[in-house]
Amino acid sequence: MIKGWIRTTLIDYPGQIASVVFLGGCSFRCPMCHNTELVLHPHTLPEIPSETVLEYLQARKGKITGLVVSGGEPCLSPDLPGFLREVRALDIRIKLDTNGYFPQVLKELLRENLVDMVAMDIKAPPKKYAQLAGMKSIDLDRIQTSIALIRESGLLYEFRTTVIRDWLTVEDIAVIADWLAGIECYVLQQFRPQGCLDPAMNHLAPYSVQVLQEMQVIASRKIACVQLRGV
Repeated sequence: MIKGWIRTTLIDYPGQIASVVFLGGCSFRCPMCHNTELVLHPHTLPEIPSETVLEYLQARKGKITGLVVSGGEPCLSPDLPGFLREVRALDIRIKLDTNGYFPQVLKELLRENLVDMVAMDIKAPPKKYAQLAGMKSIDLDRIQTSIALIRESGLLYEFRTTVIRDWLTVEDIAVIADWLAGIECYVLQQFRPQGCLDPAMNHLAPYSVQVLQEMQVIASRKIACVQLRGV
């Protein structure tokens, strides 16, 4: 299940000193993804026993206060709920990174109080979603259901979009802002042209900070808190 592990981070979970675990496998094939091996070839990566992570968290209880569960797509793993129950027993706060394509899993995690924060990727406006997710087609109802679950959860959350030059325009961000109008937090992430699942992406220049700031202003008309990340 666990294919990667950052033992300590100060930047991946707001307000927490955290560890990050990366679960293998994903339902999407986003061309800009930087976790290519996790997505395409998780079986080739050595498995890190969940017990090893749990022992680490137990030994550093009070110093490590949060765990980020990322991927790939964590909700693909049938072992995820059981692992989170064990983390919760250690009184560690849990942040889930997800693409939102498994709302039923997300619903159960929320019902069991197994997460404290959710960060969901919003790949694109609806008409471009399949393209930016690297899919021939996509069930947008699943995305919409996850958005609603997160908004209504009462938890800390963020929705975030990686902004790729020419693939996503200022107008596209305006459409996404209309779609997400009223959410608490939206993050526009700068695209990094390196190590992408689609090698052609590695030759794309990122947008300038000025363009990202223009997008931020436009999104702020519908969303109270819009942040730039990676600039």
